[in-house]
Amino acid sequence: MINGFINVYKEPGYTSHDVVAKLRGIVHQKKIGHTGTLDPAAEGVLPVCLGKATRAADFLTDETKTYETVMLLGLDTDTQDTTGDVLRQAEVMCSEEEVFAAIRSFEGDQMQVPPMYSARKINGKKLYELAREGKTVEREARPVHFYEIRVLSCSMPRITMRVTCSRGTYIRTLCHDIGEKLGCGGCMEKLIRTKVGGFKEADAVTLRKISELAEEGRLRDVLKPVDTIFSDLSSFSTIDVADGLAHNGNKVPAGMVSNVMKGYLEKKIIQDMLRQSMDRDGEKRESDRTELPFPGRVRLYDSRGTFIGLYSYDRETCMFCPVRIFYDPEEAAEENSRKSVYEAYLDGSEEYRQQPLPSLHELKEQEIMESSYRE
Repeated sequence: MINGFINVYKEPGYTSHDVVAKLRGIVHQKKIGHTGTLDPAAEGVLPVCLGKATRAADFLTDETKTYETVMLLGLDTDTQDTTGDVLRQAEVMCSEEEVFAAIRSFEGDQMQVPPMYSARKINGKKLYELAREGKTVEREARPVHFYEIRVLSCSMPRITMRVTCSRGTYIRTLCHDIGEKLGCGGCMEKLIRTKVGGFKEADAVTLRKISELAEEGRLRDVLKPVDTIFSDLSSFSTIDVADGLAHNGNKVPAGMVSNVMKGYLEKKIIQDMLRQSMDRDGEKRESDRTELPFPGRVRLYDSRGTFIGLYSYDRETCMFCPVRIFYDPEEAAEENSRKSVYEAYLDGSEEYRQQPLPSLHELKEQEIMESSYRE
């Protein structure tokens, strides 16, 4: 099975589900999912999870997203974009300064009502299904956050903006709400998602390119390992005697992590002990007031460098506790088998001396394609 992420550039006309379905056909694997719906008319970054990477989908769904959009003032539609039926047209009388002020007023925390044409569910039914039946229902406003809304260009009645926002935000609704505030109405004319967490537009590849790479046996060129999305977290490894604990998803004692981490933890544990001490007057010692920084979540690897998963540190028990495990025994066995080939060469084993040395890239590509067709 292929495990990892592919940064797909979704082209206009495809639904997010279409992208997943086509990718399943390209890599011959069922266990694939996307990390956030893009409207059919929209384009841009759509991270797709393969294999055990689907266990991390919710982490990417929560990531901050960045879009570039064109807002068209003076037009209201039932879908809040230019693909819908026109509800109202109005002359745009406001100045650029008024438009900019209205846009800036939406930065920060906002309450946003999801559009009827959306995948949100009411009583188990998607809103767009109700909308297609001609029904309109009450929708509860949801909290969203706009980190930045920057005007890139303005040629009235069109305004191009870059929007960085939280999950669950509808850019169509933002354009609609700005138009409502200005009194002339507005809708979204174009949308490109340029960034989802660490996945950027510059690195995204189309389905056609992915298909070509798969046929050439170079799918690895665009496949990102599962742990790459957690690269901003500190990483540590277990000592060899604790590998079994980590492989089975158990807690790992602080003393069984790498030596660098162990030294750090010894200072932390001593401080925790001091924190519980009292002086004769019943007050904490001055030395107890100094805080040592400590990561909330970390990446944990075994002694051979295989990614285990996300762990958190419990100060009460001095244990690393699993948050999400990604370790796959079968995949690890195959990886270790590949490593053993190189170790045999390095050791000068007679069995391998007369054989040509394959590159690790060649071994991995062969394994990816074989696993694709096994599916």
